[in-house]
Amino acid sequence: MKRLQRAAVILSLIEKLRSEDSWCGETNIQKATYFLTDMMDVPLDFDFILYKHGPYSFDLKEELTALRADSVLELKSPDPRYGPSFFPGKMRDYVMERFPKTIDRYRHKIDFVASRLGEKGVPDLERVATALYVQRERPTLNPEQRASRIVFHKPHIDMEDSRAAVEEVESMILEANNI
Repeated sequence: MKRLQRAAVILSLIEKLRSEDSWCGETNIQKATYFLTDMMDVPLDFDFILYKHGPYSFDLKEELTALRADSVLELKSPDPRYGPSFFPGKMRDYVMERFPKTIDRYRHKIDFVASRLGEKGVPDLERVATALYVQRERPTLNPEQRASRIVFHKPHIDMEDSRAAVEEVESMILEANNI
């Protein structure tokens, strides 16, 4: 996927997340993009590693910075109690109008991810994104083993929350297969 096409997908994701009451901070964008890439097979070409708060892409971080420099995205702090949020920038219409087919091709996948992750806060996003990461890293493990693996990677997440995250991801994968 070309850079501006990818920008159109990211903009669409941010706009849909906003409509689902997401804060749209970097963590929200990182985790939603991970789900879009890994679970929904949208070819955004970002590499993710397991990092401090779950799957993270340094490539995506750089791309978000570049999109801000190009006025495709803006970073604002609407509430000083929280970190900054991403908003569409001045070049939003230019990008979106150039790639309607790309946006339409991935709209259902974007809508699905945003509807499932939009209202989640950072701790919940960390749990479910890590559960998906473990699912992909070790697909032969049973659910209890995957939950244990989450706790191994993220000791601050208790076993009960890990099990719930594994179940939620399994449910999402089943639903995603029908999209």
